[in-house]
Amino acid sequence: MEEHHCCFYSKMLSRFSISSFMLSLVIVLVVRVLYVMYQCGKPFPKGASRSFTTLIVLGSGGHTAEMLSLLSVLRMDRFTPRFYIAAATDNMSLHKARSFEDSLADKPAVKEDSLQYTQIYRSREVGQSYVTSVWTTILATVHALWLMIRIRPQVILCNGPGTCIPLCVIAFLFKVVGIRWSSIFYVESVARVKKLSLSGLLLYRLRLADQFFVQWPQLQNKYPRAHYVGCLM
Repeated sequence: MEEHHCCFYSKMLSRFSISSFMLSLVIVLVVRVLYVMYQCGKPFPKGASRSFTTLIVLGSGGHTAEMLSLLSVLRMDRFTPRFYIAAATDNMSLHKARSFEDSLADKPAVKEDSLQYTQIYRSREVGQSYVTSVWTTILATVHALWLMIRIRPQVILCNGPGTCIPLCVIAFLFKVVGIRWSSIFYVESVARVKKLSLSGLLLYRLRLADQFFVQWPQLQNKYPRAHYVGCLM
């Protein structure tokens, strides 16, 4: 009988220890997530690197043209090395990015190894069934994880293509676990006048973006955490 009670108490103690550990882990994780969300959007600390490894997400349907227009007014020497990413089925965006880089006035100062162009699998193609999209979503997520581990960007620039979502989610998780702090800058497309795109809405609601910019004042009124910058095109 005593052995039975001893075994019972041992099991209870073991379960209590496991429960306490899991509860502590959840609390630490929640605190860390809240801390990351609080720190998001703050400027880089003094003494930060003069240049930042930058991931630039391109997309069809005008996203690439808007992104390249935005890049044309930035100090490109601050955003180097640069990694351009487009969907695997997007055959034009990376070509436009190469043409843009070739047209820069400071082309001689740009080292060839500081520019890289790569493609990423899409979670779901237009018209693809939801059943088959489960597999493609898993594949796209794994591919995005591999790219983020390889690139480990300090800055992510995106403006709406769906391919930016897994990259931004992984970047946020990297912040939480302390792998890499990537500042996410999202600029909503100029075509979005009254409401955000699905990508923009997800990044805004989940507070994944460090800075969120819109190009129409009515959008800022509707989404007060966004910054109105006027039309950039």
